[in-house]
Order: sequence, then structure tokens, then C-alpha cells
Amino acid sequence: MKNVTRTICLTLALFLGSVGTGCGPDFNKGVAAYESGDFATALGEFRPLAEQGDADAQYNLGVMYEKGRGVPQDDKIALKWFTLAAEQGYARAQHNLGVMYANGEGVPQDDKTALKWYTLAAEQGHADAQYNLGVMYANGYGVPLDNKTAVKWYTLAAEQGDAKAQFYLGAMYAFEREGVPQDDKSALKWYTLAAEQGHARAQTNLGVMYGTGQGVIQDNVYAHMWLNIAASSGHKSASKNRDIIAKRMTPSQLEKAQDLVTECVRKNYKGC
Repeated sequence: MKNVTRTICLTLALFLGSVGTGCGPDFNKGVAAYESGDFATALGEFRPLAEQGDADAQYNLGVMYEKGRGVPQDDKIALKWFTLAAEQGYARAQHNLGVMYANGEGVPQDDKTALKWYTLAAEQGHADAQYNLGVMYANGYGVPLDNKTAVKWYTLAAEQGDAKAQFYLGAMYAFEREGVPQDDKSALKWYTLAAEQGHARAQTNLGVMYGTGQGVIQDNVYAHMWLNIAASSGHKSASKNRDIIAKRMTPSQLEKAQDLVTECVRKNYKGC
């Protein structure tokens, strides 16, 4: 599913395996068929279960129609099956409905309805829905702008390890906003957690914080390291800031920074 043209990534939740209520032999046969690429068999197993009201099967049918797997791609039919599962309290389907209403796919674009479904999923602990709610409140999509509530939902998603939420939570704390006092230490914490997951924008902002001494002791070597790592992902702002920092560094400092990059990449960005 394509993303909306906002500073937010909205994606459908993945296909569901044999968890939840749909755990009988027919459902599991459908999952196995889907995973092997035999979409016709998967469809044949899921459809009767979905028509009998099985929420897992309804959700999976929605995914198949949304992706065009074994059936012509059809957002309207995907919406139908997601709605049936969502009305049974199925969090993944609720989240996907939020995505479809936010994007206007298979239905007229409607932020307020997107907000409704995100909220229902988020209240069940769905991390993507919590993140998307944070974005809605931070930007005033379908609801009055409310930074404090945005931080609440970003935090819940971030604590589940969602890198996008960790990044935006860092951004919320990095600059004073109405309802959210500036907190450099918290910004550094959340940028670091996102950066350790390979989030290039978080790596860039972390590099800038080291370069300016915001929330951390100023250190050009670590600033250059993080900016260089982000630049390797094609982040233009990181490349620009890295080159600015480099002009302040000695050859030995640049060499040390490059060694740190090698070590950090080897450790998959953890504990750099």
C-alpha cells in the first residue's frame, strides 16, 4: 500500500500466521499454502472460515485483496474484510482500517475515522497504531493538535521498540513545544535507541547533538561517526553536517572517527 504524503509512514500490518482464534486445521492449511505461494489454496481455505465469522480468516482475506495475492487487487473488498474483523475487536484489522482511511484507499480519505480505528488498535497495545496516533495528534490530523497526547502515544510505541516512534519522540523533546518541555537528555536517549536500529534520521540528529554538545559532552569524533554512518545511507543532511564537522577535526581525530564507524557497523550500531 502506498504511503500518504505526510511526514509519516503508514503501512499495512503483515499477513497473520496461525495465532488467535483461527487455529484449526483448515486455517493452518491456508497459512501454509499462503507462505508457500499457493494463494489459490489459501483463498479456498480462508474464505469459508471468513464467511463463518472467523476474524483471523477475515483479516487474512483482507491482506490478500489488499496485496492482490491470488485475487485481483481490490481495496474496497480488502476494506470489507478488515472491517468485519475489526468490528470483532481485531487489533491488526483495526490498524489496517486506520491506514486505509488515512490514505483514502478503497474509501474516501477520512482522518477522523482513521483516528477512531487507530485508537481502538492502540488501546490494545498495537505499536504501529500507537505510532500513527502520535503522528495524528502531533500534526492535528482529524483531531486538535496536542503535543502532550502525541508524546503519550509515541512513548508507548517507542517502549515496544518502534524506531519511528523513538525518532519522533526524540524530536519532540529536542525542541520546546507547547505542552512538552525541552529535555535534551530524553531526546538523546530516544535518538540513540532509534539510531541503534539503523534509523538514518536519528543517526543524523544524534550526530548533530554530539557536534553541538546538546544533552551530551561535545565530541566531534562521535559526531562525525554518527553523521558518517547516516550519510552512508544516503542522508544528504548527514553528509553536509559531517563535512562541516570534519573541518574542525585533526587527521588523527578523523582516523579515529572512521575506526569507530567500522566498529559500530560491525556491532550493528549497538553500543557505539
